[in-house]
Amino acid sequence: MGYNVAIDGPAGAGKSTIAKQVAKEKGYIYVDTGAMYRGLAIHFLNKGILPEDKLSVAEAVKDADVEIGYEGGVQQIYLNGENITARLREEAVGNMASLTSSVPEVREKLLQLQKKLAREQDVIMDGRDIGTCVLPDADVKVFLTASVETRAMRRYGELKEKGLSCDLKEIEKDIRERDERDSTREIAPLKRAEDAVLIDSSDMTIDEVAAAITALCK
Repeated sequence: MGYNVAIDGPAGAGKSTIAKQVAKEKGYIYVDTGAMYRGLAIHFLNKGILPEDKLSVAEAVKDADVEIGYEGGVQQIYLNGENITARLREEAVGNMASLTSSVPEVREKLLQLQKKLAREQDVIMDGRDIGTCVLPDADVKVFLTASVETRAMRRYGELKEKGLSCDLKEIEKDIRERDERDSTREIAPLKRAEDAVLIDSSDMTIDEVAAAITALCK
């Protein structure tokens, strides 16, 4: 049985950044759930399936196996044993992933694969419902949050760094709306697991948050 760490929290709380840092520190596998959806998308594209053909999408997941591994310390995604990492950022793959991620069979397939990974490996996984739905028996559960203002400022800084024009108030508005959607959605809503440790990163550095979570681990 693997050692499992679940990190949940709202958009912009820094979950992925922190999870990757803790994974590196502890030698865990960081499970990139978004990359797994893209892995399945490549499977559908290989089969020539149209995203609106939900029946074919649901059928195709039956013979897809998406796995995560590491080569030279860099995460790799494998589809039925083939390394497909180089294709993950293709526009067609992103579009297919976006359009098929709402198909119940796709979500269920990835849930099975994520749970299998967690049984066999020491993993750290981040998302909205990891501690409540995906890994309810995780050894460590963290609910990582930050104020809307802090998350908006972080996003604003990221966009500015990339040379993109943006409006801080508009970013704040988008984050509030996303929080509302995530916490009220019917399937797997965002919420803190009863046994999750709450960490508010509003006034913490990335290293401080990573250290706090690392201290909770074995």
